[in-house]
Amino acid sequence: MNDRLLRACRRQPVDRTPVWMMRQAGRYMKEYREIRQKVSFLELCKNPDLAAEVSLQPYRVLEVDAVIFFSDILIPVEAMGVSVSLTDKGPEIATPIRTQEAVDTLRIPDPAGEIPFVGAILNRLRQEIQNAVPLIGFAGAPWTLASYMVEGGGSKNFAEIKTLAFRESRVLHNLLDTLASTVSAYLLFQIESGAQVIQLFDTWAGELNRRDYEEFALPYTRKIFEAIGHRVPGILYVNGCAAILESMANSGADVLSVDWRISLAEARRRVGDRVALQGNLDPCVLLGSKDRIVSRTSEILEEAGPVGHIMNLGHGILPSTPLENAKALIETAKSHRHSR
Repeated sequence: MNDRLLRACRRQPVDRTPVWMMRQAGRYMKEYREIRQKVSFLELCKNPDLAAEVSLQPYRVLEVDAVIFFSDILIPVEAMGVSVSLTDKGPEIATPIRTQEAVDTLRIPDPAGEIPFVGAILNRLRQEIQNAVPLIGFAGAPWTLASYMVEGGGSKNFAEIKTLAFRESRVLHNLLDTLASTVSAYLLFQIESGAQVIQLFDTWAGELNRRDYEEFALPYTRKIFEAIGHRVPGILYVNGCAAILESMANSGADVLSVDWRISLAEARRRVGDRVALQGNLDPCVLLGSKDRIVSRTSEILEEAGPVGHIMNLGHGILPSTPLENAKALIETAKSHRHSR
């Protein structure tokens, strides 16, 4: 088995740095676009055959060092009783959750009974991969899921959830706690179904300063990593993480996935050797020249060093990325040998 990713998560020596890409199954691949012409995004998420197929496409074409199962972070939110529309413009929630009464209507779903297709996808992938590379499961973190639920979709300023946080914090804490229980059960179900690593996406936690992150996001992230224990390595991703890195290192995650606005050298100085790091090429570099992709990727690999690093993007790959540029990133990472 190619276990470089698992070893890197645990800060064990590897012969080369493992590499995969967030959103590596997606619209930049023509094979994915062909399937999406036939089904909606949500139908694709719920169809084990098709979801497994698109999960495997980047592994076959790019030969990445891990497969992440195809899904969406709002799948368990729908199972909580929230009406969710997943559009090409982003998620939409028709009835936002902004009161204690609304929070009280939410249920903590039993994943095996209510979203069994997630387990079926992971099972199918483990059979297909035959342990050639690790299988990654994932979920949204409570603050990020709550952001969508309170805002009613995406947001530029997160005014609605911050209004709730600063005006009726008890209501928000109750929502976040319900989400933490839901996500904990969801990720344990993924692990039982075959996930060998899990990544928690707290994409919008970078909208918080450190004090607010430690009040509204960190306790619920910690609750999830405590529930998982040491069953599998856990990765925590925050977009715009520079202000809260030290707090993230106290989350219980084994790996911090870092966006491109901070160098990995600075991240390492600030968090020490307690955690591994993942990242952190700007996805827009993949829209540029091959020479720049090679040089930037090599710089990141050298900066991060040979131990405790997973090469990745600082956010998801963009749909307009040329496939040959994605290949250049993967090939550069796989051929790189550290000078120290």
